[in-house]
Amino acid sequence: MRSTPKDYSANYTEHETTPEDIATMARLGFDHVRLSIDAVPLTHALNGRGDEGDFLVRLDKAVDEITAAGMAVIVDIHPEDSYKQALRTDGNAVDRFVMMWQKLAAHYSDRDPNLVFFEILNEPEVNDPYRWAGIQSRVAAAIRAVALRQTIIATGANYSGLSDFLNLHPLPDGNVIYNFHFYDPIQFTHQGASWGAPWWINTHNIPYPATEATMADRLKQVPEAADRFQLENYWLDHWDAHHIRLLIDEAAAWGKANNVPLTCNEFGAFREHSDPESRTNWIRDVRTALEADGIGWAMWDYHNGFGVAVKDDNGKSVVDPQTVEALGLKEK
Repeated sequence: MRSTPKDYSANYTEHETTPEDIATMARLGFDHVRLSIDAVPLTHALNGRGDEGDFLVRLDKAVDEITAAGMAVIVDIHPEDSYKQALRTDGNAVDRFVMMWQKLAAHYSDRDPNLVFFEILNEPEVNDPYRWAGIQSRVAAAIRAVALRQTIIATGANYSGLSDFLNLHPLPDGNVIYNFHFYDPIQFTHQGASWGAPWWINTHNIPYPATEATMADRLKQVPEAADRFQLENYWLDHWDAHHIRLLIDEAAAWGKANNVPLTCNEFGAFREHSDPESRTNWIRDVRTALEADGIGWAMWDYHNGFGVAVKDDNGKSVVDPQTVEALGLKEK
């Protein structure tokens, strides 16, 4: 399970994901939470900035609540795009990132390594794979200098997709899990989304799996020919459980060839404009493919647009039973 806030004020972090939510995650059978953190307030707190004085206290509280519920925690650095953009070109930004990680790793170095894991960076957006490999290697070395036992989670360049993942070269460290994200086909998983390609927002109720008959009317949702071509190729490519399994098998083969463990710590489908049955089918197909290949997983996300739960009018998280079933879980 993956959980991330939209801001990091005390008021928000105290109420967005509650102890009741954490208990629900554990009751559903999740064994870990991917706890996503913005690098900027974290850096301020690690450097003793007064305006973020309680940030580490609140972060420790979250880690403690999750582990007390019997789940492990992936401490995931998950900054805004502007932070990652600086890493592309600014050597000083990279130096600051490395130093931040060394301080954070030292802060958690005495924690049970079976319960606290370090994820270097969510979707780096560094489009030069050689530059990203150098940055990731520096961070891993900085972590290992102060935290000998914690497992590091590494990823490929850009948005952590499979193609970049398969270009990875393993780090010279025997305690690393390698991570990729899976949102294919994007025409299905991001239908109705207001970010990314502008035409996505026009698409609603795209079926999965799709056929020519079921897509005929949906293609009319996209006015521009070039964009419509992208959507048409979704069903022409015959996306189904077999297609997904073959792609996941490629990741598994890479892991086996390099003798390293893998995880897919993001997958999901935007629920706002998707057909619930199709969304359930896609989640089930991805999850079963990952498990068949012995790959760990974390779904994106808990109770936001892709979530296993939704918030009711009172702001309380309500678990979606179809999503729970698709994930192979059962509420205890």
